[in-house]
Amino acid sequence: MNDNMSYPVMLTLMVPKETKSYRHLYFICFLALYLFILCINILLVVVIIMEKALHEPMYVFLSHLCINGIYGATGFYPKILSDLILDSYVISSHMCALQTYVIYSSLLSEITILTVMSYDRYVAICKPLNYHSKLTKNTCVKLILFSWIVPTFFTVIAVLLANLRSVCKYHIDKLYCDNWSVVKLSCESSFLNNVFGYAITVIFVSFIVFIIVSYVKLISACKASLENRRKFWQTCLPHLLSLINFTFALLFDFMYNRYGANDIPESLRHFLALELVVVPPVFSPLIYGLNIRAVRKRVCCSKRNVSQKVHNLIMYKN
Repeated sequence: MNDNMSYPVMLTLMVPKETKSYRHLYFICFLALYLFILCINILLVVVIIMEKALHEPMYVFLSHLCINGIYGATGFYPKILSDLILDSYVISSHMCALQTYVIYSSLLSEITILTVMSYDRYVAICKPLNYHSKLTKNTCVKLILFSWIVPTFFTVIAVLLANLRSVCKYHIDKLYCDNWSVVKLSCESSFLNNVFGYAITVIFVSFIVFIIVSYVKLISACKASLENRRKFWQTCLPHLLSLINFTFALLFDFMYNRYGANDIPESLRHFLALELVVVPPVFSPLIYGLNIRAVRKRVCCSKRNVSQKVHNLIMYKN
C-alpha cells in the first residue's frame, strides 16, 4: 500500500499563461462560464421535471445529461476559480484523486448517456409501434442506472490504480488533475495502468460504435418516411453533433496524454484539453434542449409565466 494514500502529497498544477496580467480576467471568464453552465442546465432539468408533457424517456435521459454536465463542471470550475483568486496552483494528492474521479466519471457517463439516448431514438424511429413496450419505466430506470454505475465502476478502479503508486514527481502539466498525469508522477512501471486504460478505451469505443451503427440504421429508416426525417433532424442531429465534438476532444486528450503532441502549439493543446471540461456542459443543453421544439416551447412558456407572476406581484403591492 502506498503511503501517499494515507498522507497527502502536495502537487503543483500548470500556471495559466500571462497570469500576472490576466488573472482577474481569467477569473471573471471562468466564473461567468460556470454560472452559465449551472443556470442553463438547471433550467432545463427543472422544466423537464415540472412539465408533465416532457415526462418521456428521451427528456428524462436529456435531464440526466444536464445533471452530468453540472456534476462534471463542479469537478473543475471551483478549483480553478480558487487557484486564480488565490494565485496558488497547488493541490493535495487526495483532492487530486477526487478531482480526477469527478471529471473522468463525468466524461465516461457522457458516453453511456449518449449511448442510452441513441438506443431511445433508434427504437422511437425504427420501431415506433414497440416504443412504449420496450421503453417502459423499469427499462428506463435500468438504462439510467447503467449510464451511471458502469462509468463509476471503471473510474474508481482507474483512480485507485493510479494513486496506489509511489510518487517521485510533483508537477502536473495541466490546469486540472487527470488520471494519466497522476500515473506519470510515479517512476514505477505503468504496465497495469496501461492494460486497464486500454480495456476502458475498448469498452467505451464500443459504445461509440454502437451509437454510430444505430445512426446508420436511423438514416436508412428516415429515407422512407417524411415523419421519420422530421424526427431525425429535430432530435437526432443534435445528438450526432454533440457526439462528434465530444469524441474528437476525448480522442485528442487520450492521444496527447499517452503519446505527447510536441508538434501542436501549446495554446491549442491547452484549448483542446479544456474543451473536455468546458464545451460538453454548455453544448449539450443548448444543442439538445433548446433545439428540440417541445423543450424550447416549455422553456419560453415557463419564462413568460414567471414574468407574469412577477408583474402581478408588483401590481398587487402597488
